[in-house]
Amino acid sequence: MNPADIPNHNEKDAALYTKYRWWMELPLGDLVDRAADVFPRKEAVVDDRVRITYSALREGVDRLAVALMKLGIDKGDAVLLQLPNWAEYVYAYFALQKIGGIPVVLISGYKQLEVGHLGLLTQAKAWIVPKVYRKMEYTTFIGDVREKNPQLAHVISVRSDKEGAPFTASLEKLMAQPISPADREALAARRPDPGAVAHIIPSGGTTGLPKGIPRTHNDYLCNVEYMHKGWEMNTADTALIVVPVGHNLAVLNVVGSVMFGFKLVLLDSTRPEDICDAIQTEKVTYTPMVPSLTRRILESEKFGSYDLHSLKKVLGGGEPSTPELVREVYKKIGCTYINEFGMTEGLVTRTALDDAVEVICNTVGRPTCPYNDVKILDGHGKELPRNVDGEMVVKGPTIFAGYVKNPEENKKSFTADGYFKTGDMARIDDQGNLKITGRIKDLIIRGGENVSPGQVEELVETHPYVADVAVIGMPDKALGERVCAYVRSVTGQTLTEKELQAFMESKGASKLLIPEKFVFVDTLPMTEAGKHDKKALREDIKRRIAAGE
Repeated sequence: MNPADIPNHNEKDAALYTKYRWWMELPLGDLVDRAADVFPRKEAVVDDRVRITYSALREGVDRLAVALMKLGIDKGDAVLLQLPNWAEYVYAYFALQKIGGIPVVLISGYKQLEVGHLGLLTQAKAWIVPKVYRKMEYTTFIGDVREKNPQLAHVISVRSDKEGAPFTASLEKLMAQPISPADREALAARRPDPGAVAHIIPSGGTTGLPKGIPRTHNDYLCNVEYMHKGWEMNTADTALIVVPVGHNLAVLNVVGSVMFGFKLVLLDSTRPEDICDAIQTEKVTYTPMVPSLTRRILESEKFGSYDLHSLKKVLGGGEPSTPELVREVYKKIGCTYINEFGMTEGLVTRTALDDAVEVICNTVGRPTCPYNDVKILDGHGKELPRNVDGEMVVKGPTIFAGYVKNPEENKKSFTADGYFKTGDMARIDDQGNLKITGRIKDLIIRGGENVSPGQVEELVETHPYVADVAVIGMPDKALGERVCAYVRSVTGQTLTEKELQAFMESKGASKLLIPEKFVFVDTLPMTEAGKHDKKALREDIKRRIAAGE
């Protein structure tokens, strides 16, 4: 990547964060070595196929790191990393950290539209991806992505029973290559600067295609350190990761596991029975999940047949946690519930382990990093007093410096004095706890996944028979929200839901972007400013759902 495409932290702020060691000046790859030195025989990672000790993890990471160097992955090169909850993800992520490569962490559901865009945005040199995962046949669109990305020199297969085109290499074969003392010296020489970009995670933006969020070793490790220290994660813990590893919530725990020495269990299933079985079998003590999944587990018919006594902490993030759900966790599991609000851009707030249940039910606690400064501003940028709603902004050592190759968005996203505008409405109560009261940004959160209404609208509008479209989130008990599109057809033309869904699939849209409900209307309500009146549409869909339409 061109360093000029990535904003830098303000020099004065960076000097302050370094002076007080809020930034540890440590690259993420070093964490694997430190964990292996201290806990060589301790289990580090467990998935559906393997159980890996820290010693074996380091050896696998080093072998892959050397092999990637020999393929020509240089410092600062971006590599698309699109894997499910498999141990291979951990190997690949830390191998790239060791050589100064930049993983671009993608969810498994992305197809050619998003992958092609993010490849170009980051000028990715390689793509690590399965041949097939569940119903997703990646080989059907690898060619499309490469055609759009001529700089993409390598497509590395994972768990593939087929070699050759469209893949240029196999991750398993790369990891099987022996490494020499000279290789290890070359690997040590590639240790990146802690101020360099460690990874890029796409943002579920409100308009257009995903933005790239770059995180440096320094600002990301600060995030990881305080959220694990404050919530007492240690070597006695076992963390179950059900959240897809393409999500920041999962990446934080992957990095935290090697920093704090706890066991990481990667589960490639969201079935309540599989989750409960993993907790019982692995004696899981902590799991971060989206609240809608926690609700499904509690409502599962077989819930009472599992022994979940090992579980001490359940975290709810990615979407709002209702007070009813929090109380149900205490009643049925008897463990602490952590109510979290987090952003890939760097702000994470959580309720504390010793907070009263009322606080956990009704707030998202305080910033995990005590050195982040959160303010609530009015529409003129003036700071508001306690218990008054306004826009939440934040500045501090865990916050990113700006989006990749997007000066216009960066100008809009930060205040004149360097505070990041979260786009969320919030208030701070008398005890200093945050309560999220709304969204300024028009974002749909479906089962913890951020969906851009603008991106969906752009896709639907490309159909020749669509005259106008407005996309909203409709309430859903299981997922919180689902994607709904109100469509006005061209005069004299008719459309069906199946036709539009098939059209979007043909355009390479991932399942996440395809609306689960289309409402065909003669007119769309508009605001006085001439925009779609989405508030009116949200009320309309509630009425339709209540009427069984």
